[in-house]
Amino acid sequence: MTILVAGGAGRLGRSLARRVGVVAVSRAAMDVCDPAQLASRLVGHEAVINAAAYTHVDRAETERAAAFAVNATGAGNLARACAELGIPLVHVSTDYVFDGAATRPYREDDPVGPIGAYGESKAEGERLVLAAGGTVARTSWVFSAADGFVQRILARLATEPTVEVVDDRHGCPTWIEDLADVLVMLARRPPGGILHVAGEGATTWYGLALAIARAAGIDPARILPVRSAPTDRRPRFSVLDTTKLRSLGIAPRPWAIGLAEVLR
Repeated sequence: MTILVAGGAGRLGRSLARRVGVVAVSRAAMDVCDPAQLASRLVGHEAVINAAAYTHVDRAETERAAAFAVNATGAGNLARACAELGIPLVHVSTDYVFDGAATRPYREDDPVGPIGAYGESKAEGERLVLAAGGTVARTSWVFSAADGFVQRILARLATEPTVEVVDDRHGCPTWIEDLADVLVMLARRPPGGILHVAGEGATTWYGLALAIARAAGIDPARILPVRSAPTDRRPRFSVLDTTKLRSLGIAPRPWAIGLAEVLR
């Protein structure tokens, strides 16, 4: 089965490209913001994963048009093109569609309520994809060996005596390789609707930083907890419930396993 990945030049796209039967294309080869070129690029593929995204959470507040162009309009363009050709689509979304006011893990049918432009753009993208019959896979706190939170913490610990990390935001870290594996599984048998795909276990960014330090043999006392800035447009609580994913026979792996692989 041939699976086409939009956004193939991004971090997730590159990970997906390493899977058997996956063809990842960059924005230069297939721009989801240009509906005129989509149909010809989709022909010959049996499923599509949309990993194309605008991911600059803070900049989205001043670049709303750019965020909505890719995350909303572009996602809708791709979803409609896939629907017209009868090709299943799995669209990657985010925990940032929630407002963070929950006191238990968010389920797929909980109402969205993003508190920032990035989350708003992703929520609108979800709406358009679902309207066209696609599958939405929400994930959270993705980390990898190439770049991201793990590397930033290690780099700072290499040059700074102490590192401050927020301890009032809760979520589920997700190893990018585990996410890629599940997305390919879903593309091969798309269930429709929304699914939460995240690592097993909830923590804070501070808790994740402590785990990074310990696994790297660095004194965790050098990690100091702090509170988020009042202007932060990220949900304080965005733990995702993965019960629905488990009902399909797909069990999320603990994020600590992925972290160990990254550091190894």
